Amino acid sequence: MNRILRIGLPVLVCAMAAHANSITYQTPTGSTTGGGAVNASAAFTTGAGTVSITLTDLQANPTDVAQLVSDLDFTLSNGATVGTLTSSSGQLVTISNHTATLGATVATGWGVNNNVSGGIQLDALGFIGPANLIIGPGPYTNANGSINDNSAHNPFLNGSATFLLSVAGVTADTNITSATFSFGTTEGAELVTGCAVGAARCTSTTVPEPISLALTGSGLLGLFFLRRRSAR
Repeated sequence: MNRILRIGLPVLVCAMAAHANSITYQTPTGSTTGGGAVNASAAFTTGAGTVSITLTDLQANPTDVAQLVSDLDFTLSNGATVGTLTSSSGQLVTISNHTATLGATVATGWGVNNNVSGGIQLDALGFIGPANLIIGPGPYTNANGSINDNSAHNPFLNGSATFLLSVAGVTADTNITSATFSFGTTEGAELVTGCAVGAARCTSTTVPEPISLALTGSGLLGLFFLRRRSAR
């Protein structure tokens, strides 16, 4: 029996891993909102009829509620736009006198909006917001009145929250094709388009010039004379 378990368990683990597809999106380096710098990630795993998500706020010592994660929009490669939230969880935290007091781990109170920009939206603002937004790690010495002792916005979710969605038609081969993070307490006001971890845009916010500098100014003149010489 022990020999069977030694052989069978690794095979089972490998088989389970082969039937899931994981990808992480994050805010590009240097991303900001009206409240300041933001830094968030969303780790997705797709399986048979399911999408699991761990949504994390990585921005330490936030100043303003506009730096806190409030929504996540995402699109799927199979075109699915309808999902049902099966479960969610996150740890509550209250910020008072610039000090964090941890609470229980509870259902997040977030919900799902379907058919949003060609995809699915995880949403706090339309369900439990402006409370239960995801806040990054402390210390909270910089927190202004939109975070510290704000009765409407407290409690927050401490660091991250997990969500399990039921989405018909999703398989382990389904990919996440885009993800957009929302911050703050105003719907649609503070949006940051995410990028897949490992993509060049995740490490730089520099936007390439639409036309190479080599083809502007003196570069265009050089190209003009080169073409004239070739025509002779």
